[in-house]
Amino acid sequence: MTFLSATLDRVKPSPTIAVTTRAAELKAQGRDVIGLGAGEPDFDTPDNIKAAATQAIKDGKTKYTAVDGIPELKKAICDKFKRDNNLSYIPAQISVGTGGKQVLYNAFMATLNPGDEVIIPAPYWVSYPDMVLLGGGTPVFVEGEMERGYKITADQLEAAITPRTKWFLFNSPSNPTGAGYSWDELKALTDVLMKHPHVWVMTDDMYEHLAYGAFTFCTPAEVEPGLYDRTLTVNGVSKAYAMTGWRIGYAAGPEVLINAMRKVQSQSTSNPCTISQWAAVEALNGTHEFIKPNNEMFIRRRDLVVDALNDCEGITCPRPEGAFYVYPSIKGCIGKTSAGGTLIDTDEAFATALLDETGVAVVFGAAFGLSPHFRVSYATADTALADACGRIKAFCADLT
Repeated sequence: MTFLSATLDRVKPSPTIAVTTRAAELKAQGRDVIGLGAGEPDFDTPDNIKAAATQAIKDGKTKYTAVDGIPELKKAICDKFKRDNNLSYIPAQISVGTGGKQVLYNAFMATLNPGDEVIIPAPYWVSYPDMVLLGGGTPVFVEGEMERGYKITADQLEAAITPRTKWFLFNSPSNPTGAGYSWDELKALTDVLMKHPHVWVMTDDMYEHLAYGAFTFCTPAEVEPGLYDRTLTVNGVSKAYAMTGWRIGYAAGPEVLINAMRKVQSQSTSNPCTISQWAAVEALNGTHEFIKPNNEMFIRRRDLVVDALNDCEGITCPRPEGAFYVYPSIKGCIGKTSAGGTLIDTDEAFATALLDETGVAVVFGAAFGLSPHFRVSYATADTALADACGRIKAFCADLT
Protein backbone atom coordinates (compact mmCIF):
# COMPACT_ATOMS: atom_id res chain seq x y z
CA MET A 1 0.00 0.00 0.00
CA THR A 2 1.43 3.38 -0.98
CA PHE A 3 1.87 5.99 1.73
CA LEU A 4 1.22 9.03 -0.48
CA SER A 5 -2.19 10.35 -1.51
CA ALA A 6 -3.48 9.26 -4.91
CA THR A 7 -4.49 12.89 -5.50
CA LEU A 8 -0.84 13.74 -6.04
CA ASP A 9 -0.80 11.48 -9.08
CA ARG A 10 -3.11 13.95 -10.81
CA VAL A 11 -0.74 16.93 -10.53
CA LYS A 12 2.85 17.81 -11.33
CA PRO A 13 5.39 20.22 -9.79
CA SER A 14 5.48 23.77 -11.15
CA PRO A 15 7.63 23.84 -14.33
CA THR A 16 8.51 27.51 -13.80
CA ILE A 17 9.90 26.78 -10.35
CA ALA A 18 11.75 23.77 -11.77
CA VAL A 19 13.44 25.93 -14.43
CA THR A 20 14.44 28.55 -11.88
CA THR A 21 15.81 25.86 -9.57
CA ARG A 22 17.80 24.24 -12.39
CA ALA A 23 19.27 27.60 -13.41
CA ALA A 24 20.31 28.26 -9.80
CA GLU A 25 21.96 24.84 -9.59
CA LEU A 26 23.99 25.50 -12.73
CA LYS A 27 25.04 28.91 -11.42
CA ALA A 28 26.20 27.27 -8.20
CA GLN A 29 28.35 24.97 -10.33
CA GLY A 30 30.05 27.99 -11.85
CA ARG A 31 28.11 28.10 -15.14
CA ASP A 32 27.34 31.46 -16.76
CA VAL A 33 23.54 31.32 -16.65
CA ILE A 34 20.96 33.97 -17.53
CA GLY A 35 17.60 33.15 -15.96
CA LEU A 36 14.56 34.29 -17.92
CA GLY A 37 12.16 31.92 -16.20
CA ALA A 38 11.10 33.66 -12.98
CA GLY A 39 7.92 35.70 -13.07
CA GLU A 40 8.90 38.53 -10.76
CA PRO A 41 10.09 42.12 -11.21
CA ASP A 42 13.76 42.80 -10.60
CA PHE A 43 12.86 46.13 -8.98
CA ASP A 44 13.15 46.53 -5.22
CA THR A 45 10.02 47.01 -3.11
CA PRO A 46 9.40 50.80 -2.85
CA ASP A 47 10.81 52.48 0.27
CA ASN A 48 7.46 53.70 1.61
CA ILE A 49 6.17 50.12 1.65
CA LYS A 50 9.28 48.81 3.39
CA ALA A 51 9.01 51.64 5.91
CA ALA A 52 5.40 50.70 6.70
CA ALA A 53 6.51 47.13 7.42
CA THR A 54 9.33 48.33 9.66
CA GLN A 55 6.95 50.60 11.54
CA ALA A 56 4.51 47.74 12.05
CA ILE A 57 7.28 45.74 13.70
CA LYS A 58 8.25 48.69 15.90
CA ASP A 59 4.61 49.13 16.89
CA GLY A 60 4.35 45.49 17.96
CA LYS A 61 1.92 44.51 15.21
CA THR A 62 3.32 41.00 15.17
CA LYS A 63 0.47 38.86 16.48
CA TYR A 64 -2.15 36.70 14.82
CA THR A 65 -4.80 38.56 12.87
CA ALA A 66 -8.23 37.64 11.55
CA VAL A 67 -7.97 34.59 9.30
CA ASP A 68 -8.46 36.42 6.01
CA GLY A 69 -7.06 39.88 6.65
CA ILE A 70 -6.93 42.87 8.99
CA PRO A 71 -9.78 45.41 8.74
CA GLU A 72 -7.39 48.14 7.56
CA LEU A 73 -6.26 46.04 4.60
CA LYS A 74 -9.78 44.99 3.69
CA LYS A 75 -10.83 48.64 3.63
CA ALA A 76 -7.81 49.52 1.46
CA ILE A 77 -8.81 46.75 -0.94
CA CYS A 78 -12.40 48.00 -1.10
CA ASP A 79 -11.09 51.49 -1.85
CA LYS A 80 -8.80 50.10 -4.55
CA PHE A 81 -11.62 48.28 -6.32
CA LYS A 82 -13.77 51.40 -6.28
CA ARG A 83 -10.93 53.68 -7.41
CA ASP A 84 -9.45 51.50 -10.12
CA ASN A 85 -12.32 49.29 -11.31
CA ASN A 86 -15.56 51.08 -10.37
CA LEU A 87 -16.55 48.03 -8.30
CA SER A 88 -18.22 48.48 -4.91
CA TYR A 89 -17.50 45.96 -2.14
CA ILE A 90 -17.74 45.87 1.64
CA PRO A 91 -15.07 44.28 3.87
CA ALA A 92 -17.19 41.14 4.35
CA GLN A 93 -16.76 40.50 0.62
CA ILE A 94 -12.95 40.56 0.80
CA SER A 95 -10.54 37.68 1.31
CA VAL A 96 -6.79 38.15 1.88
CA GLY A 97 -4.47 35.19 1.42
CA THR A 98 -0.83 34.22 1.29
CA GLY A 99 -0.40 35.28 -2.31
CA GLY A 100 -2.84 35.19 -5.18
CA LYS A 101 -2.17 31.47 -5.64
CA GLN A 102 -3.66 30.63 -2.24
CA VAL A 103 -6.72 32.75 -2.93
CA LEU A 104 -7.36 30.88 -6.19
CA TYR A 105 -6.72 27.55 -4.50
CA ASN A 106 -9.09 28.38 -1.63
CA ALA A 107 -11.85 29.21 -4.09
CA PHE A 108 -11.46 25.92 -5.94
CA MET A 109 -11.29 23.89 -2.73
CA ALA A 110 -14.41 25.64 -1.45
CA THR A 111 -16.52 25.09 -4.57
CA LEU A 112 -15.43 22.13 -6.69
CA ASN A 113 -17.02 18.69 -6.59
CA PRO A 114 -16.10 15.62 -8.68
CA GLY A 115 -17.35 16.15 -12.22
CA ASP A 116 -17.27 19.96 -12.05
CA GLU A 117 -15.53 21.56 -15.01
CA VAL A 118 -13.38 24.69 -15.10
CA ILE A 119 -12.83 26.39 -18.47
CA ILE A 120 -9.25 27.62 -18.80
CA PRO A 121 -8.04 29.56 -21.86
CA ALA A 122 -4.69 28.30 -23.13
CA PRO A 123 -1.91 29.30 -22.91
CA TYR A 124 -2.43 29.43 -19.15
CA TRP A 125 -0.43 29.95 -15.99
CA VAL A 126 1.05 26.56 -15.14
CA SER A 127 -0.68 26.28 -11.75
CA TYR A 128 -4.28 26.69 -12.92
CA PRO A 129 -4.97 23.12 -14.10
CA ASP A 130 -3.24 21.50 -11.16
CA MET A 131 -5.17 23.57 -8.63
CA VAL A 132 -8.40 22.49 -10.34
CA LEU A 133 -7.28 18.85 -10.20
CA LEU A 134 -6.33 19.12 -6.53
CA GLY A 135 -9.81 20.49 -5.87
CA GLY A 136 -11.36 17.46 -7.55
CA GLY A 137 -12.48 19.27 -10.69
CA THR A 138 -11.74 18.80 -14.37
CA PRO A 139 -9.89 21.47 -16.39
CA VAL A 140 -11.32 22.16 -19.85
CA PHE A 141 -8.91 23.97 -22.17
CA VAL A 142 -9.83 26.44 -24.89
CA GLU A 143 -6.92 27.31 -27.15
CA GLY A 144 -6.10 30.90 -28.07
CA GLU A 145 -3.80 30.67 -31.06
CA MET A 146 -0.96 33.09 -31.76
CA GLU A 147 -2.71 34.29 -34.92
CA ARG A 148 -5.58 35.55 -32.70
CA GLY A 149 -3.25 37.24 -30.24
CA TYR A 150 -3.47 34.23 -27.89
CA LYS A 151 -7.06 35.21 -27.09
CA ILE A 152 -10.16 33.05 -27.22
CA THR A 153 -13.37 34.02 -28.98
CA ALA A 154 -16.96 34.15 -27.79
CA ASP A 155 -17.82 31.20 -30.05
CA GLN A 156 -15.05 29.12 -28.48
CA LEU A 157 -16.27 29.92 -24.98
CA GLU A 158 -19.87 29.10 -25.90
CA ALA A 159 -18.79 25.74 -27.32
CA ALA A 160 -16.84 24.84 -24.17
CA ILE A 161 -19.69 25.44 -21.70
CA THR A 162 -21.61 22.37 -20.55
CA PRO A 163 -24.10 21.71 -17.74
CA ARG A 164 -21.07 20.64 -15.65
CA THR A 165 -19.19 23.93 -16.05
CA LYS A 166 -18.63 25.51 -12.62
CA TRP A 167 -16.07 28.24 -13.39
CA PHE A 168 -14.62 30.24 -16.24
CA LEU A 169 -11.06 31.22 -15.26
CA PHE A 170 -9.88 34.43 -16.92
CA ASN A 171 -6.45 36.12 -16.90
CA SER A 172 -5.66 39.43 -18.61
CA PRO A 173 -2.96 40.63 -19.09
CA SER A 174 -1.87 37.05 -19.38
CA ASN A 175 0.84 34.93 -17.94
CA PRO A 176 2.51 33.55 -20.11
CA THR A 177 1.70 35.62 -23.22
CA GLY A 178 1.20 39.19 -21.97
CA ALA A 179 -1.98 39.30 -24.09
CA GLY A 180 -4.64 41.72 -22.89
CA TYR A 181 -8.34 41.70 -23.76
CA SER A 182 -9.86 45.02 -24.78
CA TRP A 183 -13.22 46.14 -23.41
CA ASP A 184 -15.01 44.99 -26.58
CA GLU A 185 -13.21 41.63 -26.62
CA LEU A 186 -14.08 41.00 -23.00
CA LYS A 187 -17.67 42.18 -23.51
CA ALA A 188 -18.10 39.50 -26.16
CA LEU A 189 -17.09 36.87 -23.59
CA THR A 190 -19.27 38.28 -20.82
CA ASP A 191 -22.25 38.31 -23.19
CA VAL A 192 -21.82 34.54 -23.50
CA LEU A 193 -21.52 34.13 -19.73
CA MET A 194 -24.73 36.09 -19.17
CA LYS A 195 -26.57 33.35 -21.08
CA HIS A 196 -25.29 30.67 -18.67
CA PRO A 197 -26.20 31.64 -15.08
CA HIS A 198 -24.72 28.43 -13.63
CA VAL A 199 -21.20 29.46 -14.69
CA TRP A 200 -19.17 31.53 -12.23
CA VAL A 201 -16.24 33.75 -13.22
CA MET A 202 -12.84 33.70 -11.56
CA THR A 203 -10.61 36.48 -12.87
CA ASP A 204 -6.89 36.71 -12.14
CA ASP A 205 -6.03 40.41 -12.44
CA MET A 206 -2.51 40.19 -11.02
CA TYR A 207 -0.97 42.12 -13.93
CA GLU A 208 -3.61 44.88 -13.94
CA HIS A 209 -1.17 47.78 -13.63
CA LEU A 210 1.30 46.36 -16.16
CA ALA A 211 -0.56 47.60 -19.25
CA TYR A 212 1.22 49.27 -22.14
CA GLY A 213 0.55 51.63 -25.02
CA ALA A 214 -3.06 52.00 -26.08
CA PHE A 215 -4.19 48.97 -24.09
CA THR A 216 -6.49 49.78 -21.15
CA PHE A 217 -7.12 47.17 -18.48
CA CYS A 218 -10.67 46.08 -17.66
CA THR A 219 -12.12 43.25 -15.56
CA PRO A 220 -15.26 41.14 -16.18
CA ALA A 221 -17.53 42.45 -13.40
CA GLU A 222 -16.65 45.99 -14.49
CA VAL A 223 -17.49 45.29 -18.14
CA GLU A 224 -20.69 43.39 -17.30
CA PRO A 225 -22.24 44.38 -13.94
CA GLY A 226 -24.73 41.54 -14.37
CA LEU A 227 -21.91 39.14 -13.48
CA TYR A 228 -21.13 40.87 -10.16
CA ASP A 229 -22.95 38.30 -8.02
CA ARG A 230 -21.07 35.34 -9.50
CA THR A 231 -17.59 36.76 -10.02
CA LEU A 232 -14.51 36.35 -7.84
CA THR A 233 -12.10 39.13 -8.75
CA VAL A 234 -8.57 38.16 -7.68
CA ASN A 235 -5.59 40.49 -7.45
CA GLY A 236 -2.54 41.15 -5.29
CA VAL A 237 0.46 43.34 -4.61
CA SER A 238 3.19 41.08 -5.94
CA LYS A 239 3.79 42.33 -9.49
CA ALA A 240 3.11 46.06 -9.82
CA TYR A 241 4.48 46.78 -6.34
CA ALA A 242 7.50 44.43 -6.61
CA MET A 243 6.34 42.51 -3.53
CA THR A 244 6.51 38.89 -4.73
CA GLY A 245 8.16 37.62 -1.55
CA TRP A 246 5.75 39.42 0.76
CA ARG A 247 3.03 36.93 -0.25
CA ILE A 248 -0.18 38.95 -0.21
CA GLY A 249 -3.04 38.26 -2.59
CA TYR A 250 -6.69 39.20 -2.26
CA ALA A 251 -10.09 38.75 -3.83
CA ALA A 252 -13.57 40.22 -3.77
CA GLY A 253 -16.79 38.34 -4.37
CA PRO A 254 -20.15 37.23 -2.97
CA GLU A 255 -20.16 36.78 0.82
CA VAL A 256 -21.25 33.15 0.62
CA LEU A 257 -18.11 32.35 -1.39
CA ILE A 258 -15.81 34.52 0.75
CA ASN A 259 -17.12 32.79 3.89
CA ALA A 260 -16.41 29.37 2.39
CA MET A 261 -12.90 30.43 1.37
CA ARG A 262 -12.30 31.69 4.92
CA LYS A 263 -13.23 28.26 6.26
CA VAL A 264 -10.66 26.61 3.98
CA GLN A 265 -7.96 29.08 4.99
CA SER A 266 -8.76 28.72 8.69
CA GLN A 267 -7.79 25.07 8.52
CA SER A 268 -4.70 25.51 6.37
CA THR A 269 -2.47 28.58 6.80
CA SER A 270 -4.73 30.82 8.90
CA ASN A 271 -3.81 34.50 8.53
CA PRO A 272 -1.25 35.87 6.05
CA CYS A 273 1.93 37.39 7.50
CA THR A 274 0.91 40.29 9.72
CA ILE A 275 3.84 42.49 8.69
CA SER A 276 3.13 41.87 5.02
CA GLN A 277 -0.49 42.89 5.53
CA TRP A 278 0.53 46.26 6.93
CA ALA A 279 2.97 46.71 4.05
CA ALA A 280 0.13 45.95 1.63
CA VAL A 281 -2.03 48.64 3.25
CA GLU A 282 0.64 51.17 2.37
CA ALA A 283 1.07 49.72 -1.11
CA LEU A 284 -2.61 50.22 -1.89
CA ASN A 285 -3.13 53.51 -0.06
CA GLY A 286 0.24 55.15 -0.69
CA THR A 287 1.87 56.71 -3.72
CA HIS A 288 1.75 54.89 -7.04
CA GLU A 289 4.20 57.25 -8.73
CA PHE A 290 6.74 54.46 -9.29
CA ILE A 291 4.41 52.40 -11.50
CA LYS A 292 4.70 54.64 -14.59
CA PRO A 293 8.53 54.74 -14.73
CA ASN A 294 8.68 51.02 -13.99
CA ASN A 295 6.26 50.37 -16.85
CA GLU A 296 8.32 52.56 -19.18
CA MET A 297 11.30 50.37 -18.36
CA PHE A 298 9.24 47.24 -19.02
CA ILE A 299 8.12 48.61 -22.39
CA ARG A 300 11.73 49.27 -23.38
CA ARG A 301 12.70 45.75 -22.34
CA ARG A 302 9.71 44.23 -24.11
CA ASP A 303 10.61 45.94 -27.35
CA LEU A 304 14.26 44.94 -27.01
CA VAL A 305 13.33 41.28 -26.57
CA VAL A 306 10.59 41.19 -29.23
CA ASP A 307 12.81 42.81 -31.85
CA ALA A 308 15.77 40.55 -31.01
CA LEU A 309 13.75 37.32 -31.01
CA ASN A 310 12.09 38.18 -34.32
CA ASP A 311 15.61 38.43 -35.72
CA CYS A 312 16.28 34.79 -34.75
CA GLU A 313 15.94 32.13 -37.42
CA GLY A 314 12.83 29.99 -36.88
CA ILE A 315 11.28 32.23 -34.17
CA THR A 316 8.21 34.47 -34.39
CA CYS A 317 7.45 36.72 -31.41
CA PRO A 318 4.27 38.83 -31.07
CA ARG A 319 4.41 42.14 -29.17
CA PRO A 320 2.19 41.79 -26.07
CA GLU A 321 -0.06 44.38 -24.43
CA GLY A 322 0.97 43.87 -20.81
CA ALA A 323 2.64 41.86 -18.03
CA PHE A 324 6.38 41.18 -18.47
CA TYR A 325 6.41 38.09 -20.66
CA VAL A 326 6.72 37.25 -24.33
CA TYR A 327 5.64 33.91 -25.77
CA PRO A 328 7.42 33.32 -29.07
CA SER A 329 6.72 30.48 -31.47
CA ILE A 330 9.58 28.15 -32.42
CA LYS A 331 7.67 26.42 -35.19
CA GLY A 332 10.55 27.08 -37.55
CA CYS A 333 13.00 25.28 -35.26
CA ILE A 334 11.10 22.01 -34.85
CA GLY A 335 12.73 19.04 -36.51
CA LYS A 336 16.22 20.53 -36.50
CA THR A 337 19.24 19.48 -34.47
CA SER A 338 21.26 21.70 -32.12
CA ALA A 339 25.01 22.18 -32.30
CA GLY A 340 25.25 19.93 -29.26
CA GLY A 341 23.44 17.13 -31.04
CA THR A 342 19.95 17.48 -29.49
CA LEU A 343 16.98 16.83 -31.78
CA ILE A 344 14.57 19.74 -31.37
CA ASP A 345 11.35 17.76 -31.67
CA THR A 346 9.46 19.62 -28.91
CA ASP A 347 9.64 22.99 -27.20
CA GLU A 348 10.84 21.20 -24.06
CA ALA A 349 13.79 19.81 -26.03
CA PHE A 350 14.46 23.35 -27.32
CA ALA A 351 14.45 24.85 -23.80
CA THR A 352 16.61 22.04 -22.38
CA ALA A 353 19.22 22.31 -25.13
CA LEU A 354 19.19 26.10 -24.91
CA LEU A 355 20.00 25.95 -21.19
CA ASP A 356 22.59 23.21 -21.49
CA GLU A 357 24.37 24.67 -24.50
CA THR A 358 24.06 28.44 -23.99
CA GLY A 359 23.16 28.97 -20.33
CA VAL A 360 19.85 30.73 -21.10
CA ALA A 361 16.93 29.50 -18.97
CA VAL A 362 13.41 29.81 -20.42
CA VAL A 363 10.21 27.85 -19.79
CA PHE A 364 8.97 25.53 -22.53
CA GLY A 365 5.54 26.14 -23.98
CA ALA A 366 3.98 22.74 -23.25
CA ALA A 367 3.99 23.72 -19.57
CA PHE A 368 1.50 26.47 -20.48
CA GLY A 369 -0.68 24.34 -22.72
CA LEU A 370 0.34 25.61 -26.16
CA SER A 371 3.26 24.35 -28.25
CA PRO A 372 5.70 24.87 -29.88
CA HIS A 373 6.54 28.00 -27.90
CA PHE A 374 8.59 29.17 -24.93
CA ARG A 375 8.13 31.91 -22.35
CA VAL A 376 10.61 34.65 -21.63
CA SER A 377 10.29 36.85 -18.56
CA TYR A 378 11.87 40.19 -19.44
CA ALA A 379 11.77 41.42 -15.84
CA THR A 380 15.54 41.61 -15.68
CA ALA A 381 18.36 43.98 -16.63
CA ASP A 382 18.65 45.23 -20.22
CA THR A 383 22.22 44.00 -20.49
CA ALA A 384 21.23 40.48 -19.44
CA LEU A 385 18.31 40.47 -21.87
CA ALA A 386 20.52 41.61 -24.76
CA ASP A 387 23.12 38.96 -23.88
CA ALA A 388 20.46 36.25 -23.60
CA CYS A 389 18.86 37.17 -26.91
CA GLY A 390 22.27 37.12 -28.57
CA ARG A 391 22.83 33.60 -27.28
CA ILE A 392 19.36 32.50 -28.47
CA LYS A 393 20.09 33.95 -31.93
CA ALA A 394 23.39 32.08 -32.14
CA PHE A 395 21.71 28.88 -30.91
CA CYS A 396 19.04 29.12 -33.60
CA ALA A 397 21.60 29.97 -36.31
CA ASP A 398 23.49 26.77 -35.48
CA LEU A 399 20.43 24.52 -35.81
CA THR A 400 20.69 22.18 -38.77
